[in-house]
Amino acid sequence: MSSNQSNDHPKLTVMIASPLEPEFVERIAAVAPDEVELIYRPNLLPPTRYQGDHNGLSDWKRSEADEAEWQALLKRSTVLWDFASSGGLNPLELSPALKWVQTTSAGVGQYVKRLGVAESDLIVTTSSGVHAEPLTDFVFATILFHEKRFATLQSEKQAKVWKRYASGELAGKTIAIVGPGRIGREIARISHAFGITVHAMPRTFSPDRAAELGADKIFRREQLHEMLGSADYVVLCTPHTPDTEGLIGAAEISVMKPGVVLVNIARGVVIDEDAMTEALRTGQIALAGLDVFQVEPLPIDSTLWDLPNVIINPHSASTAPSENSKITDIFCGNLRLFLDGKFSEMSPVLDKKLLY
Repeated sequence: MSSNQSNDHPKLTVMIASPLEPEFVERIAAVAPDEVELIYRPNLLPPTRYQGDHNGLSDWKRSEADEAEWQALLKRSTVLWDFASSGGLNPLELSPALKWVQTTSAGVGQYVKRLGVAESDLIVTTSSGVHAEPLTDFVFATILFHEKRFATLQSEKQAKVWKRYASGELAGKTIAIVGPGRIGREIARISHAFGITVHAMPRTFSPDRAAELGADKIFRREQLHEMLGSADYVVLCTPHTPDTEGLIGAAEISVMKPGVVLVNIARGVVIDEDAMTEALRTGQIALAGLDVFQVEPLPIDSTLWDLPNVIINPHSASTAPSENSKITDIFCGNLRLFLDGKFSEMSPVLDKKLLY
């Protein structure tokens, strides 16, 4: 589609299918008002639970009339902000003219596969990179919590105990990043500011890869054990693919340094949760900062709730007040490219075969 459309050329129908603040809706509407019909019906979207909530209340349902209107709007939409589920139907059944979906998450590969559109020509752009800074904050919050013994400080404050101590330090330590990408590069950047050596295991290995990732050394897949054994801190930020499911098992945990700090901001299925739990009990893993779990919400009978050396984040480490503003930036840029037919320049595009 060209930006030089004639007045009688049909407008591109763009529908916002998940909760979004009005100020960002206005920014999208301003991209090409003469070329785009923007549908934003907040009354058909669930109330949000927190700032940046893309799902809304889980038990909320539309009335029968509202659901009919919702499906009618979807039916004529060519572009969606977020996938719109309705009646368990495939998105391409709900929106036969659908050509492009902008998602509000980075790790949507498995979701796209479950929806049944992985083999389609549908363009899916993700929010990859948007969450790099808040997730990196969580990584270093976990590391500093451990090194500066914040649990001890809080306990002794409550007991009104004044007892001096020597804490750990980050300089001179080594961090291993499993699955470095946009998030991994930000972790590497901050690591160097702390004087931490960065080791990383990317999917592809090349002479220039270390510099691209900001790593001091990169490892091949068959060198995973060597890399894990070198690290004081291990961060999992790999996408969920068939190759990464169960990547970190009992054997991998056993080669880590005793007293390692583990942070999982990838997906729960990347690590053997039972093996991790046992390692937390024995102290092989000194502290785990977990944002993701095999079953979410984490079941109330999970042992992880009761372990003192576990930080449990309810899959919210990536959520920050700036999130929707950043995703809107991505969407507005891609919308202009889409209108101009420059599909190959849209980014970040999900590779539906690799699932990231």
